[in-house]
Amino acid sequence: MFDYIKGILVNKNFPYCTIENNGIGYLLYVNNRTLAELSEIGCEIKIYTKLIHKEDNMFYCGFKKREDRVIFDILTSVSGIGVKAAFTLLDEFETSELVSAVINEDYKLISKTKGIGLKTAQKIVLELRDKLIKTDITNEIIVSKAQSSQSEISKSTIAQATAVLESLGYNKNEYEDVLVETLNKIKKDDPEELLKEVLKVLSVF
Repeated sequence: MFDYIKGILVNKNFPYCTIENNGIGYLLYVNNRTLAELSEIGCEIKIYTKLIHKEDNMFYCGFKKREDRVIFDILTSVSGIGVKAAFTLLDEFETSELVSAVINEDYKLISKTKGIGLKTAQKIVLELRDKLIKTDITNEIIVSKAQSSQSEISKSTIAQATAVLESLGYNKNEYEDVLVETLNKIKKDDPEELLKEVLKVLSVF
């Protein structure tokens, strides 16, 4: 399975895009948000991939951001949530917004997504909340650095943000400096705001 493909964008026609690499055209199934974030035709792009293998079909899904693929994997682990439903949720919400809704158990907000009813939204919250929050990964080094830099962001907010970042597949070496720098910039003590700003930087790489 490929982790990502880097090549020339030769076609984008919802719900697909095609990337050419070494003379091979890779057809990827994408959602609206990913398609909108892609560069112009003829530009080189990097897109993360996920192989979907069904009994009668096999295809690749494409994601502009690595964390979107992680959330896609987490969503499709919920019984009743398939590729289309997961893509619809990722169209409706930014990663940080969806994570915040799950952690805050805001199933009513999630249920506003087309095709996602209240029962399904409740199931998403029930099955995913614990996967996104890992209380044992609070990073004391980051907390101490933030406190020494006179950040006003609380320890619980930092802990929640680091928990979600690790759930999204980022390790401490990747996010630590970005997180500390972000703590010095933001004023609002809100996990969603902190996560959103950190992901803006991490998603560039």
